[in-house]
Amino acid sequence: MTMTLPRILAIETSCDDTSVATLEGFQVRSNVVYTQVLHEQYGGVVPELASRAHMEALVPTVDSALKKAGWALKDVDAVAVTQGPGLLGSLLVGHSYAKSLALSLGAPLLNVHHMEAHMLAHFLVEPGIQETAIPGFPYLCLTVSGGHTQLVRVDGLGVYSLLGESLDDAAGEAFDKTAKLLGLSYPGGPAVSALAQQGTPDRFQFPRPMVKHGGLDFSFSGLKTHTLNTFKTCEAQGEVSDQDRADIALAFEVAVVDTLLIKCRRALEHTGLQRLVMAGGVSANRRLREVLAKRLGSKGIQVFYPEGHLCTDNGAMIALAGALRMSAGECDGPMAEVRARWPMAELAPPSDAHSEVTS
Repeated sequence: MTMTLPRILAIETSCDDTSVATLEGFQVRSNVVYTQVLHEQYGGVVPELASRAHMEALVPTVDSALKKAGWALKDVDAVAVTQGPGLLGSLLVGHSYAKSLALSLGAPLLNVHHMEAHMLAHFLVEPGIQETAIPGFPYLCLTVSGGHTQLVRVDGLGVYSLLGESLDDAAGEAFDKTAKLLGLSYPGGPAVSALAQQGTPDRFQFPRPMVKHGGLDFSFSGLKTHTLNTFKTCEAQGEVSDQDRADIALAFEVAVVDTLLIKCRRALEHTGLQRLVMAGGVSANRRLREVLAKRLGSKGIQVFYPEGHLCTDNGAMIALAGALRMSAGECDGPMAEVRARWPMAELAPPSDAHSEVTS
């Protein structure tokens, strides 16, 4: 079934990025992201500072997104916004603005679950980028970010089965903490990956957490501790050299990627699915993409993921999730409130959730 999607203006403020996007059909007309670099000095996101920065950045980011799309506010059919999960203060800033904007335009307000948006982001199409094959339902989704690591079976819009998730630190959080330990910049994922390229293979052997248990849950706290202990061992032998840091970064990254590969392969065998979709900021990791494509591709599994800048938090994915829900007959009122915690099990499918999404 081909859907006619409305013109959507979307706002994403779940954490430390202020993003506003415009979407027409599956086509991204603009996707503006303002990154709060102020958190780098703290080695992580400071919630109160994030909320204040969103307040300062939101209006100019909306203006920029509209200008890049060539739209006026009157061209907007609906306003989509992240309702949760995320940092409470950050969510409130974006949600309050979106509610006011929707009321002033007399337009529907579309409240979006942040993780659902990540799991649908690969359906987005950007002008000037060659469109690749886009998988329809069903598929297995691996979402890896700073706040989440989970495996979800996706059978349709809103039809999700959580197969496994992190019991403690998410993979992205472990990357950030490892980067801080190694004296690298925040966010840590890209910095650790860049340093790992200079590492010596197999110098350090790091564990692959929870792979012997046979389940699909994740745990990265032990790997983080092992990384710290390895760093301290190097310290005890003298000053930690740049090569020591690179070798630790490589061993850590390889351990994370191997763990994710093992869990994905196990989930695919369990479900019988032949398509894997990657989502979330860590899914932009080059080593992860290459390993999954090679190792799973040899087994006949197709691996899909969005463009790199659509893996991290962005307004375009919020617009798409809201548009798909709206086109399926679902629309929220302005009285909805933000949800800092929002289990995916509470998401319900619209009436035609099993419809094939086509662009």
